[in-house]
Amino acid sequence: MTLKVERDKATGIAVVTLDREHRHNAVDLATAAELGEAWRELRFAEEVRAVVLTGAGTAAFCTGIDRGVEVPQPASPYSADDPLVAIGPKSCDLWKPVIAAVNGMACGGAFYLLGESEFLIASETATFFDPHTTYGMVSAYEAVYMAQRMPFGEAARMSLMGTAERLSARRAYEIGLVSELAGPDGLLPAALRAAQTLAGFPTEAVQGTVRALWSAKQAALHQALAQAPALIALGNLPPQRQAELFADRRTAPQPRLR
Repeated sequence: MTLKVERDKATGIAVVTLDREHRHNAVDLATAAELGEAWRELRFAEEVRAVVLTGAGTAAFCTGIDRGVEVPQPASPYSADDPLVAIGPKSCDLWKPVIAAVNGMACGGAFYLLGESEFLIASETATFFDPHTTYGMVSAYEAVYMAQRMPFGEAARMSLMGTAERLSARRAYEIGLVSELAGPDGLLPAALRAAQTLAGFPTEAVQGTVRALWSAKQAALHQALAQAPALIALGNLPPQRQAELFADRRTAPQPRLR
């Protein structure tokens, strides 16, 4: 298992932990499948009224798709399979509130998860960045999700600057991407404290409010995401060239933290 799900019936909280610390909690195909299964299972778990999502260890919340994964693709130029499109709670029709507790790096495909969480609490050591452009890939889904959570200029800068810059937890808090900062040891307690408050309210009202909040953005989100496959097909470099650029990362200068 690459995902750990812990439930506390007394508080009504489930903690979902990406459990691939040795790979910076990157998502492989097994993890993607387990995430979808976990969200769908939590839909029917009446004892669970709020969820905390985090990553194992302190180095990373999630670093997106595991670079070692090979994703079979259809021959048709009109379709592309993305194993991350269904890893978020909303894509699996879970409308219980999800709080993301961000520990360490959150980059690339991590934004599929952060983009479908209600709000983020981050460790003071957390960083956010999107490596796609550096390696010849289009940031489509990630950029769309972040453009809905950040001021446009900040989302554009992060999406375009690739690995050259990282957004600090402090800056993420200042621009509203993160709603609360905590020390590394206080991150999970802070997320659990907020989740316990939500779990203590009548769940019908909480879930209805979650749906109302998302209804304000879903039309634009769906229209934007519908463009993503075509943009990726047009703009991505061939996989071999991407791999070459990725291999050169060890000689790249250290990213600027802002």
